[in-house]
Amino acid sequence: MKTSKEEALEERMKKLGINEDDLVEKFILGSGSGGQKVNKSHTCVYLKHEPSGIEVKCQQERSRALNRYLARKRLCEEMENRLFEKESKAAKEIAKIRKQKQRRSRKTKQKMLVEKRERGEVKKLRGKPQDSD
Repeated sequence: MKTSKEEALEERMKKLGINEDDLVEKFILGSGSGGQKVNKSHTCVYLKHEPSGIEVKCQQERSRALNRYLARKRLCEEMENRLFEKESKAAKEIAKIRKQKQRRSRKTKQKMLVEKRERGEVKKLRGKPQDSD
């Protein structure tokens, strides 16, 4: 018996042109934390969509069934990104961090320092009036 989420995912896959026959699915040993459970059970799901060449690997949850669902969901997201040329949230976040870490150009830095000096001069004028004796 399928849940409404699974049915919605199947509908999404049909809209994107992803057939179950085009998928290569493997269950592999996961890695990372989790101890004995991770080391002995093949709950990590590897999906490859043959026509497009998109590969997805998911070991987010402990159960194989849930990882299968999440891998297909992630495959749909990747396919949508490629088809509609959307930038994924993760890619946007990486680009934002890269932009933040980028050094300022010499000209921009000079301009910023000039503005800071001017602002400092304005603030100096706010002080108490000096006695002119």
